[in-house]
Amino acid sequence: MRPSVILVVDDSLTVRKITGRLLSNEGYNVVVAKDGVEALEKLQEQRPDVMITDVEMPRMDGFDLTKNVREDASLKGLPIIMITSRTAEKHRQHASELGVDVFLGKPYEESELLGHIATLARR
Repeated sequence: MRPSVILVVDDSLTVRKITGRLLSNEGYNVVVAKDGVEALEKLQEQRPDVMITDVEMPRMDGFDLTKNVREDASLKGLPIIMITSRTAEKHRQHASELGVDVFLGKPYEESELLGHIATLARR
C-alpha cells in the first residue's frame, strides 16, 4: 500500500518543518505550501489524502483555501484539518460551515493530530 500524502499549508517555515518531520517519521509523504495560493497550485499537480491548513496566511488564508477546495468538484471530498491559534467559537463555526473536517487549536497534541490524520486518510 502506498503511503498517504499529506499537504501541509502554513506560512511559518518552522511549522512546516516540524509538522513535516512528524508526519514523515510516521511514514506519510509530505507536500508543503506556504499559503493558500501555493496550496491550490500543488493541488493541481497532486491530490493529497489529507490537507492540513493554518488560518492566517498571506495572499490566501485557510478559510478562502477551504472555500476554493470545497467548490472544486475534483477536490470537494478532500479531508481538511485546520490548525489555528484563532480558537474563538466564531472561527470554529465558520470553519465548520465551510466544510472543515477537524478544527484544532494551537498548541495541539501530536497524538491527537496523528489520530485524525490516520482516520481521515483511510476514508
